[in-house]
Amino acid sequence: MLGQIAYALPFLAQGFAVTVWVSLLVVVLSLIAGVMMGVGLVYGPAPLRWAVRIFSDTIRGIPILVLIFFVYYGLPAVGIHLESFWAAVLALTLFKTAQVIEYLRGAVGSIPKGQSEAAMAIGLTFRQRLAYVIFPQAFRRFLPPWINGVTDAVKGSALVSLLGITDLMHAINQVIGRTYEAMPLYILGAVIYFVVNYALSLASRRLERRFSFIRE
Repeated sequence: MLGQIAYALPFLAQGFAVTVWVSLLVVVLSLIAGVMMGVGLVYGPAPLRWAVRIFSDTIRGIPILVLIFFVYYGLPAVGIHLESFWAAVLALTLFKTAQVIEYLRGAVGSIPKGQSEAAMAIGLTFRQRLAYVIFPQAFRRFLPPWINGVTDAVKGSALVSLLGITDLMHAINQVIGRTYEAMPLYILGAVIYFVVNYALSLASRRLERRFSFIRE
């Protein structure tokens, strides 16, 4: 068993690097897009709110595996050809963006309206109200579900192996095809995913404690 793990480690290290890269891209891109669209959902004009709401509800209602296959196999039908790596990143980013929109909507919506009205009364502009009043308070509420979403992104990245991308899961399957010993390698893969997600959970708790001085 130890010999099989030692043989597999170089392959798993390469696959793990791809998993980290995919997860990082998805988390960063979805955060940027989700925050922008979430602000549009809460504060934008009616047409923008409707468009963002339709996008969020539609994407969240589609199984992520179906979304990945739709992006990879469906977009070429309309002339958009993406490599398997970028097709997977796009699909995962769309799914995670829809979730970030809801995280932000819930966080901002939980701030009492009196906070914004008080900021308006002292002459703050819209951007200043967001930067100095709304977002600092909403951040504490946004952080826990977003960190949980990051762990979901790491776990969801395993689905990119279905497009032939050599991530951690695909690397495990490749080694199993050579050694014909599945259980030790699947256990090792589960341990790696657990360690990464547990570390993210610890970071989440530490960040929550860091900002716990903000009281209701």
